[in-house]
Amino acid sequence: MTQQRHVTMHDVARRAGVSVKTVSNVVNDYPFVRDSTRAKVLAAIDELGYSLNMTAKNLRQGHSNIIGLSIPDPRMPYFAELSAYVMEEARARGKHVIFNPSGVDRQTELDVLHGSFSTLTDGLIFSPLHLNTSDAADIHVDYPLVIIGEHLRLDTYDRVLTENTTGFRNATARLIELGCRRIAIIGVHEWEQDYGSSPYRLKGYRQALAAAGLPNDPALEIPAVIWYQPDGTDAVARMLDGGIRPDGIVCMNDLLAMGAMQELARRGIRVPQDVKVIGYDDSTDSQYLSPSLSSVDPNLREVARMSLELLCDRIEGRVPEEAGPNGYAEVVVPSRLVERESSAPDSLP
Repeated sequence: MTQQRHVTMHDVARRAGVSVKTVSNVVNDYPFVRDSTRAKVLAAIDELGYSLNMTAKNLRQGHSNIIGLSIPDPRMPYFAELSAYVMEEARARGKHVIFNPSGVDRQTELDVLHGSFSTLTDGLIFSPLHLNTSDAADIHVDYPLVIIGEHLRLDTYDRVLTENTTGFRNATARLIELGCRRIAIIGVHEWEQDYGSSPYRLKGYRQALAAAGLPNDPALEIPAVIWYQPDGTDAVARMLDGGIRPDGIVCMNDLLAMGAMQELARRGIRVPQDVKVIGYDDSTDSQYLSPSLSSVDPNLREVARMSLELLCDRIEGRVPEEAGPNGYAEVVVPSRLVERESSAPDSLP
């Protein structure tokens, strides 16, 4: 029995009497193709049974049922969990997710928006790290797009926001309630002021200090370029070696908090008896540390659910119920502080 030969783009080009480039333009839905030429190519695709992943199906049926997801760093617990929830929500809606990381630099994020990746999907969930509102002119796209995050505040796209400022304000305020008066923050970015979530979390920290009448001491704002465990360890080491001894620490994410707690333990500083620590993300690992880590839960499951709901509305041609007067939605997902052993009151063992 002869095995059936796989149909190629060259076969389609010969059947339609066009170049391979023209076939590529058609399956990628480029606009500058004559209707008569497009019809010949699509007819050849059907006759030969040619398929290019989901693209040919997309051309014939209108939707691929594929959602694009672009996040900065899949190694971070925050983005890893967000990705898992997006895929879970997508499966429940009969859709698939393809992933493209975007966290290298500004140009990489623009390439995600305008490159070939976008032709494979019905729409994109986009969590940028480098682009901000000053890049608005370069961000315009003609497909459904939902933006996650606070710093890219464009009123021409649906957005889902997490409570970076409120969450950090609540975490810092809780340490103040527990008696902390010299609270350090780890993870401050010293360069761009509109980069990622750092400035929003720093703002919440400062608001809590001001509300309690505590001074804002710049020496307690400890920088960390990247938010991994070694950076938290290094930040605490620099802080202590510089003679700075806080009684409370809020960390920009759980990985920084893990590193910070390790360095505190190495130096014989007890958590929570000598210094209380709160992280951000409420990652799965946080509850298995010793002591277990208090952390702000940004409610990523709800972030994923709302992002999919808004995107699916746009794909189906509906205006989301959450849309404001401008026709686009801005949904703020509430956070909550999950208290564990690392910030336990002094009265507890």
